[in-house]
Amino acid sequence: MAVNRTYKVDQAVNTRRLIENKRKSKSITALVEKTIPSFLFLIAAVSILTTIGILYTLLTETIAFFKEVSFVQFFTGTTLKPLSQTPQFGVLPLITGTIISSLIAMLVAGPIGIMTAIYLSEYASDRVKKVFKPLLEVLAGIPTIVYGFFAFTFVTPLLKYIVPGLETTNILSPGLVMGVMIIPMIASLSEDAMNAVPNAMREGALALGATKLEVTLRVVIPAALSGIIASFVLGISRAIGETMIVTIASGSTKNFTFDVTQSMQTMTAYIVEVSGGEAPAGSTIYYSLYAVAMTLFVFTFLMNLLARYVSRKFREEY
Repeated sequence: MAVNRTYKVDQAVNTRRLIENKRKSKSITALVEKTIPSFLFLIAAVSILTTIGILYTLLTETIAFFKEVSFVQFFTGTTLKPLSQTPQFGVLPLITGTIISSLIAMLVAGPIGIMTAIYLSEYASDRVKKVFKPLLEVLAGIPTIVYGFFAFTFVTPLLKYIVPGLETTNILSPGLVMGVMIIPMIASLSEDAMNAVPNAMREGALALGATKLEVTLRVVIPAALSGIIASFVLGISRAIGETMIVTIASGSTKNFTFDVTQSMQTMTAYIVEVSGGEAPAGSTIYYSLYAVAMTLFVFTFLMNLLARYVSRKFREEY
């Protein structure tokens, strides 16, 4: 009897301990469940807070710049001489250089990228894809400074034999090399958009007697148009924000011209030049760095908004 009583007491104690441990584990689990959403929210808010911090910095310094320089003069002036005795701060030469280099890049990357995407999506076998895609992605992994030296030391001397009057630093050479750099982005995104088109649409067109090329041009590309256009817009944004290629190969001459054989400077190259230490903090040229950066931010922001709008406008759901 004593043994049974002892066993029952031990069993009751063990049961009580299990209940207490379970309650503790439940309370810990409940605490973790309450804490995790807040923790994840803070992690997710890091990007938003970073963006707000960047905008705050750009806006405060840009406002300080426009207190000294006219807003109209900045965006309509064709002369940029920040270090002269009578400094002038017209941003049009930088905007022109940025737009021209980006257009040259897209003239290279657009056709090559879309044709590469068509080949990989519609014509290449699985064996070819396994070899070709990694080789294509190698271009995306090359540092941009390497592209810059490649443009300056190889592409520019080569172009001098073809283009008469080409200067040692010019906007044509970095534009072409930027186009090569952007090819993997356009090709990859466009291929993904084409692969998202159901095979049933291809098979239906083939069953009606269409050729492979007709299926590609009249069925696949129209169905994947939103993704293709979005890849082009993102490619332009990438070209606008490129820094090292244009800094090395396009020179620092602030020409307001449309002649691609001449040296021109882009907004990113100007930012690199000013941030190199020649502009004392608090000076007008120092504040011009933020004004140009703000202009560049607005350019890329608008391009990203355009990419999102195009993706939603022409999106096909299957």
